[in-house]
Amino acid sequence: MKNMFKTTILLASLTGLLVLIGNYFGGTGGMIIAFLFAVIMNFGSYWYSDTIVLKMYKAREVTPAESPNLHRIVSDLAMKGGLPKPKVYIVESGMPNAFATGRNPQHAAVAVTTGILNLLSNEEIEGVLAHELAHVKNRDTLISAVAATIAGVITMLATWARWAAIFGGIGGRDDDNGGIVGFIVMAVLAPLAATLIQLAISRSREFAADYEGARMCKKPWALANALEKLEYGNSHFQPSNRDVQAKETTAHMFIVNPLKGGVLQSLFRTHPVTDERVNRLRAMRF
Repeated sequence: MKNMFKTTILLASLTGLLVLIGNYFGGTGGMIIAFLFAVIMNFGSYWYSDTIVLKMYKAREVTPAESPNLHRIVSDLAMKGGLPKPKVYIVESGMPNAFATGRNPQHAAVAVTTGILNLLSNEEIEGVLAHELAHVKNRDTLISAVAATIAGVITMLATWARWAAIFGGIGGRDDDNGGIVGFIVMAVLAPLAATLIQLAISRSREFAADYEGARMCKKPWALANALEKLEYGNSHFQPSNRDVQAKETTAHMFIVNPLKGGVLQSLFRTHPVTDERVNRLRAMRF
């Protein structure tokens, strides 16, 4: 409940930021246009985000005959979680990771890489898939798509505004208050704030999925062990030409961050610190 409340507040903040930036740069008309544009993009992400992501990573759907163990684990977890069984995909990559996608539990899919199948034990894979099914159950796949879309719209509007300022001014506002300070806030700081809010939503949902996934499989220690192995495996992964590589725009979907961090890693983390996730899991008792 705490994580859901936090997510609601963060999504409301994103929406409010979008309305403010639309109003600043285009007055009431700009606010309406920004809102309608966000609605259209959210509609597209709702219906097509799963297809886009699966194609992006060249995920291949596998049948029970091709991967009986994977299907058995998914079927058992779906039954325990009271969910329809999602489609099962494999991504040909040595990067050890997994993700879930789909607009709702009835149209969900889970995908694992060949790297994770080679790295983890059956119980650890079960913990990982329980985490991913928890995302499906909590509708985090939809929440993440909406948050990413709104943040993207804010960034795009701010970029347009900066170009408009370069080529002759912004114009179109109902008033002319704020001046250069207001412009800097809306054109530069607003997209930064939107990104930070989106990442905060992603981190909050990971904690919730860890808890729900551990409760679903009754093996919090298995998920904790998996996270430790995956953190190490991804940080030391050296991709080959045959490997499908992770994209920054979808890094938040994976169970652990597939991208190697830089100087600003702590500020722009898509996931909570793995040690904190592991400590919370090891403290759970079911």
